[in-house]
Amino acid sequence: MKIDVLVAEIGSTTTVVNAFDGIHTESPSFLGQGQAPTSVLEGDVRIGLKGAIKDLTQKMDIQSLEYDEMFATASAAGGLKMSVHGLVIDMTAKAAKEAALGAGAIVHQITAGKLRRADLKKFVELSPNIILIAGGVDYGERETAIYNAEKIAELELQIPIIYAGNIENQEEMSLIFEGKQLSLVENVFPKIDELNVEPARKVIQEVFEKNIMKAPGMSHVFDVVTETITPTPGAVMQATKLIQNCLGDVLVVDVGGATTDIHSVTEGSEELSRIQISAEPKAKRTVEGDLGVYVNFKNLVEFIGREKLIQEGFDLEKLSEAYRHIPKNAEERVFVSRLTEEAVLQAINRHTGKIRHVYGPTGRQTIAEGKDLTQVKYIIGTGGALTRLDNGKDILRKIVAQNNPNNLLLPKDDVEILLDKDYIMASIGVLSLKYEEVALKLLQNSLRGI
Repeated sequence: MKIDVLVAEIGSTTTVVNAFDGIHTESPSFLGQGQAPTSVLEGDVRIGLKGAIKDLTQKMDIQSLEYDEMFATASAAGGLKMSVHGLVIDMTAKAAKEAALGAGAIVHQITAGKLRRADLKKFVELSPNIILIAGGVDYGERETAIYNAEKIAELELQIPIIYAGNIENQEEMSLIFEGKQLSLVENVFPKIDELNVEPARKVIQEVFEKNIMKAPGMSHVFDVVTETITPTPGAVMQATKLIQNCLGDVLVVDVGGATTDIHSVTEGSEELSRIQISAEPKAKRTVEGDLGVYVNFKNLVEFIGREKLIQEGFDLEKLSEAYRHIPKNAEERVFVSRLTEEAVLQAINRHTGKIRHVYGPTGRQTIAEGKDLTQVKYIIGTGGALTRLDNGKDILRKIVAQNNPNNLLLPKDDVEILLDKDYIMASIGVLSLKYEEVALKLLQNSLRGI
């Protein structure tokens, strides 16, 4: 059987392939999904890809599968590891971090000000895939970014570097990193309280794709993949932005085995923007590495409270001993559902901005800090936990139910709860880079359960 497009999601533990046909028609369709263990640690990503395709052919009850194009997302080999270095922690360093996270990176190191010996030691141990240097508004402070660049250059590391700071430093950066892989980008913080993260995000993804073959086990990836490769979280963000552009402001909750990621695309309300103390990006991603429902399930047990779970009827000793990535019976499914609920509520609370009251010489002032979600019209659940549990929508409804007046969270009325039934958001994100209208139709089918 021949189809139009195959999209692979190469994860840390599992490789998934999604088959799509009718890409060049008015009625594109999702045909099915196959999966197999990721084979990066075996030294060749193609083994896992072939296994996932074999699983797909068996599910579709066909002998073989051919495709015209193959796209991919990747989070194997530790995902996209980045370090970001700015001038002030709440300004340029924060803007650089937002750019990296929104592109799908895992930010392992953030520094503000001049790099210290301890920073450089940690930097070398981390060995990031990409280094992002920022610092200074345009035509403002220059020396810190130059100092940091010189210190990094002295290490002689063969790591791609992106400079997204004061534009007056661009020529200097070209001289410092002469002969290195350097990308010069618009400043992520060009003016006070102005974020400009999208140009940096685009370049981060381009650099990731250019260098993905250097990751262990990924050297032959382009022997199979014919089109774009994007970091998996970046692909989910791309799909989230697609939804916002076409349907309205959106919040996406992605619960996984290792992390819970929240993506939101909204500018918030004009009223609250007047009391915001610092700028927030329109498209924001937060990653909660302690809220995975498999790798970090013990953290979730502690967040809920062991006594409370026992009172709710869970046999914690038995469930912990037999805990698996995929629940095998009704008791385990109820337990995973409870953990997923906690992961969602904890992650949303961290992602959401807050209203605070401060007191000064003129009396009490009300300020807003963090991401304003009050204009969100859609909450969408994706990831293995939410899309495969029976009560995924019920869990998401609790986001609205738990709201309080001091949270910049969406209103209780006029919010639609949707699930990515086919579990294809990441695939849709990378597919949309070439076939935007088709990708939107496929995603709407998944969200509406068509």
